[in-house]
Amino acid sequence: MPVEVRYYTDPACSWSWASEPKLRRLMWEFGDQLRFVWVMGGLARKYGPDYRDEEGGIGSGSDCFADLMAHWIDVDARTGMPIDARLWTQNPIRSTYPACQAVKAAAEQGSTAAYRYLRRLREGLMTERRKLDHVDALVGEAGAAGLDTDRFGIDLASHAITEAFAADLDEVRHPPAEAREAGKVRRTERHERLSFPSAVFSGAGPVRPGVWGWQPYEAYREAALAAGAEVAEPDRPQPLAVIERFGRCATRELEELIGEARPALEAELWALARDWKLKPVEVVGGTIWELP
Repeated sequence: MPVEVRYYTDPACSWSWASEPKLRRLMWEFGDQLRFVWVMGGLARKYGPDYRDEEGGIGSGSDCFADLMAHWIDVDARTGMPIDARLWTQNPIRSTYPACQAVKAAAEQGSTAAYRYLRRLREGLMTERRKLDHVDALVGEAGAAGLDTDRFGIDLASHAITEAFAADLDEVRHPPAEAREAGKVRRTERHERLSFPSAVFSGAGPVRPGVWGWQPYEAYREAALAAGAEVAEPDRPQPLAVIERFGRCATRELEELIGEARPALEAELWALARDWKLKPVEVVGGTIWELP
């Protein structure tokens, strides 16, 4: 029986984007031993002068978009995941609620499909400055994520998806005692919420270990093992194997999964690009690698 992982996040959460290397390493190492449920956190009903987010220091100045830009630049500098913070000056989104609901709609096609779609939104927001806050744009990303676009559009417009997202918001806004004790409860738009990303691992036994907020990979691995998951793939992969499984990867993600020092890894990646086995896509803050 797989261990269920309830993963608390938001498509526009920069710390969650920065945790993608750890998330993908977890998926690689444990494989089908883990089954993910994507719980959408609703970071912003509406961005604007009154928006406040304690975790990111948003609202401390007179312009929330300037604060968001500074926060994203800081996360980029601290984590090595590429982020183009110009979204907030050139093409700011109005809200994260539409994107959250879209991920819930994608989940109707399965957990893996939901992750592909969530990842597509993250890349669009964090590296491509795409205004992914309205139905047309969100439906447009479904095909790129390999979803049944017609079904996705129907699901996105359904009352059931609105209710599913409301249930996620309620869960996120009632943090468990363990998260509070760990100091990983924040206030956003006058609501308490879990720090993102967080995860709770539930297996057949009574133990439900949690990983609260920004944590090293070892915390995720220990939680998975404590919940009863077994390592499915103990060996570190090669770059092409990672990209064939997950699709586009930032250098920082490959560094986490492969376990090589950055200079040696980059030399290997550029050699693969020279041989037309990989295609580098330059973005602000780094390089994303994809199959040609």
